[in-house]
Amino acid sequence: MTVTSPEFVAGLAADAEAAGITGFVAAAVINHDGRVLLVRRNPDDYMGGLWEIPSGTVEAGETILDALRRETNEETGLTIDQVTGYVGHFDYENSRGGTTRQFNFTVTVAKTEPIVLTEHDAHQWAVPSELPEVSDAVRGLITS
Repeated sequence: MTVTSPEFVAGLAADAEAAGITGFVAAAVINHDGRVLLVRRNPDDYMGGLWEIPSGTVEAGETILDALRRETNEETGLTIDQVTGYVGHFDYENSRGGTTRQFNFTVTVAKTEPIVLTEHDAHQWAVPSELPEVSDAVRGLITS
């Protein structure tokens, strides 16, 4: 079963729901020339100043992959060409005190520039061995 099959994606959602997870986030690991795209949260946001991979909330009626494509485009201006793999998930406490599960996928993009930020204050193509301040979960995704 491929990571883009409806059955695989529905299984991810069902497992999260069974675990009592209240929020879903889809995230893109975008690699280019041995570097990964990171975006920095605005200083006044929840977890402000932290670097992360492009990600966002799965809206009602939307699949995880639909959200992955939409959020990547909204946050960076980049268009996902292909979803190439599923690299796992991690859970974290969200700003409302609930638990969010972030589903992480490796993707390719049609073009790597221009990057147009709408929700972050900076971006960089980082070498995995020289990451800025990222969460331990994101570090594990990028360096494993």
